Amino acid sequence: MDKSKAKQATIYFDENIHKALRLRAAGTDRSISDIVNEAVCNMLAEDQKNLMAFEAQDYEPVINYEDLLNGLKSEGKI
Repeated sequence: MDKSKAKQATIYFDENIHKALRLRAAGTDRSISDIVNEAVCNMLAEDQKNLMAFEAQDYEPVINYEDLLNGLKSEGKI
């Protein structure tokens, strides 16, 4: 991450989550900021992937409930 373009924010973590982040940071020789930035980027990428899949999805035509029931009745299904 280019620190000259980074924005500062205050984030409040649950005490145990903060402890886990500190341990993870120390164990991987990374900063908490780097770990959180990576997690947020992964979350945003997953959201973007889900949105693309949602937009590409083919939807069934919309039919109102009454028409659905009438169709089922005319087909002898109800």
